[in-house]
Amino acid sequence: MQVYGIDVIIRICSHLAFIYLTFWSLKALRLEVFFQSLQTPQIRTIILLLSISIGYTASNFFLELIVLSKNLFLSGI
Repeated sequence: MQVYGIDVIIRICSHLAFIYLTFWSLKALRLEVFFQSLQTPQIRTIILLLSISIGYTASNFFLELIVLSKNLFLSGI
């Protein structure tokens, strides 16, 4: 599927917003307590990578849900 113009901006903003939201949520878990043998930069890197993967997946889910809803209403059902 090719996406142009404003759709690209919406997708980028959605991905970044969900990644930030996931990062913010994971920081509240205080995972440092469970990994005291590791150094803090390593834990933050894991949290960052986990935030990117979860946030990107959640963003794709909601964007796909919007596309499917739009297609449902355009089909006339």
